[in-house]
Formats: sequence, C-alpha cells, structure tokens
Amino acid sequence: MKLEGKKNKIKNSFSDNTFNTILLIISTIVLIIVLYPMIFVLSSSFSSGNAVATGSVFLWPVDFSTFGYEWVLKNKLIWVGYRNSILYTLSATVIHLFMTICLAYPLSRKDYQAKGFIQKYLTASLLLGGGLIPLFIVVSKLGLYNNPLWIIISGVVVVSHAVIMRTFFQSNIPYELLESAKMDGISDYGYLMKIVLPLSKAVISVISLYAVVGKWNSYMTPLLYLRERNYYPLQLILNEMLNQTKIDTTQMADQSLADGLAASLDGVKYTLIVVGVAPMLILYPFVQKFFEKGVTMGSVKG
Repeated sequence: MKLEGKKNKIKNSFSDNTFNTILLIISTIVLIIVLYPMIFVLSSSFSSGNAVATGSVFLWPVDFSTFGYEWVLKNKLIWVGYRNSILYTLSATVIHLFMTICLAYPLSRKDYQAKGFIQKYLTASLLLGGGLIPLFIVVSKLGLYNNPLWIIISGVVVVSHAVIMRTFFQSNIPYELLESAKMDGISDYGYLMKIVLPLSKAVISVISLYAVVGKWNSYMTPLLYLRERNYYPLQLILNEMLNQTKIDTTQMADQSLADGLAASLDGVKYTLIVVGVAPMLILYPFVQKFFEKGVTMGSVKG
C-alpha cells in the first residue's frame, strides 16, 4: 500500500493578497504609461500625415502609410548622421572599455600600492570640475573644436563605471586565482587577458551598453563643439528636422517623395523618432541577460 503524501501549501494571508494585488495594479499602470508613448509613436510613423495632424491616431495606425520610411531611406543627410553616430559610438566604446579596464584592474589588486591615492583622486574628480567655459577654451586651444576626434574621446573615462568594474573584479575573481596563476608562471598581462576578462563578460557587457547608449544619445557635446553638418551625429540632424516646420528636401534623391513631404510632415517626424531610437532597442535584447547580473555583482561591496 502506497502512502501518497500531500504537499503542504502555504496560503497567503488576506493582507499578503491585498498587497500583491496592489503591486500588480501599480505595475500594470506603470507598464501602460511606459509602453503607450512608444506604441503611439510607432503607430503614428505608419499613419498618413493627415491622420496624425488631426489627432486620429490613438493606438493603431490610421490610413496605413510607409511614406515616412521611404523618405528616410532616400534622405542623404540622415545616412550621414547614421554614419557619424556609428563611427563615434563604436570608437568611443572601444576606447572607453580600454580605459575603464586599465583603471579598474589595478585598483582591484591588493598588491597595488598606489591604489589608495588614485581612489582619493578619482573621488575628488567626481566633486570638482572646471566648468563648461574653461573646458571649451581648452578644447579650442588644443585644436579640437569642430573636430570629430573630440566627440569620440570626450567622456571616455567615467569614474562610476571604473568603480563598478573594480568592485566586480574584487567580488567575483578570488585573489587566490592570481596566486595560482603566478605559480604557473603567467604574467600580469596574461592573467588579465586569459583569466580576468573572460570571467568578466557580464560587467563588460553592462559597461559597453552604458557607453553605447550614452554616446549614441549624446547631444550637447556635438551641439557645442561641431559646426559643419558633415560631422553631425544623427541626434543633431534629427533635432534640426523635428524643430523645423518645413524640412529641407535638397538632400532627396527622389523628387516625388520630396513633393509629397508637405502633406505627410507630421507622420515623418514620428518616423524620425523611431529611426533615432530603433538601434538601441535592437541592441538591448542581446545584452539584457548580462545586464542585471553585471550591475548587481558590481555593486555588492566596495
């Protein structure tokens, strides 16, 4: 005779159920608040200009139209902005990762004698700054005004990112691993490249995402330091177009699309918003699985 045991189920109290219900309602409301603007912008980009102008679009596209995307694909200026933004973002991210690793790794080592002084210096740099005008003068004197190189190298060292990476190294890579590697004759460079970095994919992915999003969305620095349109990143070009009541059609390869722009201007502006946001939305799912792990493990202790 087999005895079948019943699993004891812990029943939530009335207060727990009430609390969970309230949390569910609040989460649903927040989700709607966050998602609706994105859905509205996407729907408007696929709607006719008249439907957008008259406020007919609420949730789904009205008078479905792909005119805005056809216009964007054939606008040379937008592709110039895409080219520049991709160049700035990729270059800055590579430099940023290199500088962050070079700063964080020595600070994570117990045997690095100067780390106390450097950490105090970094903390001071978070509190003190020269200001915008002195920085502008220095950049101009260095010949970096209206120079894409400054857009790439500005902000490549972020102290908070170095702290996150340093803490990750300390929390997740035992110091005994270094001692074992030293006994096997591995150099400091070999230890960093062959052991530390392969074990740090999570935090590297998180820092990369921060750097990519920050540089892709960068607006003030290009606005202040660039003069020529050929150097403009996508964000500056989109801002110009979104603030204009009449968009310049001289960059259009297809005159028929230029002629139809006036009637679809409102819908095109929503298309420009989608164009600016889409690359980051596409990128995020690829690093999302590392995001939570990298942030939490990099901030456990310091």
